[in-house]
Amino acid sequence: MTTRIVVVDDQDVVRAGFGALLDTQDDFEVVGSASDGAAAVRVCREVRPDIVLMDVRMPEMDGIEATRRIVAERAETRIVMLTTFDLDEHVYDALAAGASGFLLKDMVAERLFEAVRVVAAGEALLAPTVTRRLIGEFVRLRPRSEGVPLEGLTPREREVLTLIAEGLSNQEIAGRLVVSGETVKSHVSRVLTKLGVRDRAQAVVAAYESGLVVPRSP
Repeated sequence: MTTRIVVVDDQDVVRAGFGALLDTQDDFEVVGSASDGAAAVRVCREVRPDIVLMDVRMPEMDGIEATRRIVAERAETRIVMLTTFDLDEHVYDALAAGASGFLLKDMVAERLFEAVRVVAAGEALLAPTVTRRLIGEFVRLRPRSEGVPLEGLTPREREVLTLIAEGLSNQEIAGRLVVSGETVKSHVSRVLTKLGVRDRAQAVVAAYESGLVVPRSP
């Protein structure tokens, strides 16, 4: 199955570079590109991609607002934020806006390919160690959210959510809890439904903001 991708960045060289790399893979198809957030929204409306590689900082409309609008129009589209700094506060905002993860722009090609495939499969949050550090850092500085519906989760579902927030994949969670992969998949699906979130990235944010998971000290 081919993954349809849109690349969004205000630098022509960056867009061309990512597009050329992605086009080397038989299971990827770059179906569009854009130089700012407003154009990204229009392109995604037209071509309906599976994945968008989205720069965080752009003129006209930044990647955060573009992410919010694209996700609102088509929940099936997954957004991967591109950033230069691994502790960029804007990336946290992007995750809260509906992004499924983030990558550093200086990643190696193999990491890019793996990341796109992981997000397309809906398996796990990207770069879990760095993402946990980023979320933990900025949640620590923000007021805790009210009304995150964790009271609707069973004890097992809370346990699964905690492991998701630690960056574990379904297979790793199954090993930790000594249950089958299908059982974990069912638990994860129920957790996402009860929290009212699209994917694991937003589940991680909810776990931190609700206080279920406490950010580690630096």
